[in-house]
Amino acid sequence: MTRYLLRQCILLIFTVFALTLFTFCLSYWFTGEAMTNSSGLFPDHPDYADAFAARAFDRGVVAQYIAYVQHLLHGDWGRSLLDGAPVFEQLKVRFGASFEVIFFVLLLAWIPGVSFGVLAALKPGRASYILILGCSIAGYSVPVFWLAQLAILVIAVHLGLTPIAGQINPLYEIPAVTGSIVIDIALAQPDNLSGAYLSALQHMILPIIVLAVMPMMLLIRLTRNSMLEVLTKNYIVASYAKGMSTRRVVWSHAIPNAMQQVIRQLGSLMSLLIANTLIVEVIFSWPGIGNWLVRSIFERDYPVIQGGLLIIGLLILVSHVLLNLFHAWRYPQVRKDLYASS
Repeated sequence: MTRYLLRQCILLIFTVFALTLFTFCLSYWFTGEAMTNSSGLFPDHPDYADAFAARAFDRGVVAQYIAYVQHLLHGDWGRSLLDGAPVFEQLKVRFGASFEVIFFVLLLAWIPGVSFGVLAALKPGRASYILILGCSIAGYSVPVFWLAQLAILVIAVHLGLTPIAGQINPLYEIPAVTGSIVIDIALAQPDNLSGAYLSALQHMILPIIVLAVMPMMLLIRLTRNSMLEVLTKNYIVASYAKGMSTRRVVWSHAIPNAMQQVIRQLGSLMSLLIANTLIVEVIFSWPGIGNWLVRSIFERDYPVIQGGLLIIGLLILVSHVLLNLFHAWRYPQVRKDLYASS
């Protein structure tokens, strides 16, 4: 496991290096001065000369990249060209809002996704199998932006069951400290605490359900296919031959082994979920990284674009590495196959 951990860490370091190099080059690829694009300071700003020297723009490109990385590590990601606010301070709040949505989406998608996938594998050919498989194909095929607009039109506008956009009713005046509305409400302790949580829940329902549809359907298909493969293995047949009940065979042998293939695909699922989150945040005006990044692209706020792309890339990379490490730790055979050991 130690060798596998070192291998993943080395791959992560080289990939992060390539990612930071790409975001550094964006300062030169964008229109305007590289110094302004990187720091967010215009030439007439009183701190421009000090920042110019601190970011090594009076030296070579290599020194500029090293200074760029040093500023990233110290939390100096530049300032917004629009309002002059520090990018890193905005990023912390936006990240909390996006992470909250992704967490609840994964929670909502994982439990029914795996459960229905197992059910479909155990009852092939029956009505429940056809219904689950049909819904999974249809749900996976529906574009998330179309589903979001349909949910707004039907559930929010015509039925009036949920709000259309935002995190919470503005009347509660909850300051954004962490970005997570659940945590921020607990920190603010408003007079009507239960009402604030109810309002936050109502605002979360549509974005979370819309985002959870595609991962849930993908998990159903992955679990079903993996379970069908595992159920034909010799050790499953031997377990039935020993007189074990179907419930014990499924819970003790089939599902744990079927999850090996499912976990292996979670990295791709996370990348897809993060990409869909960017779209849904814009549609529902959710104050996360996606809404922040798309707005900055339209307004040509280059320091924000650099910071947004960097944090999204890091989020995808770190999630992939953590899933790989968990997969290798949970299933030692993965490490044995990788290093061709018995």
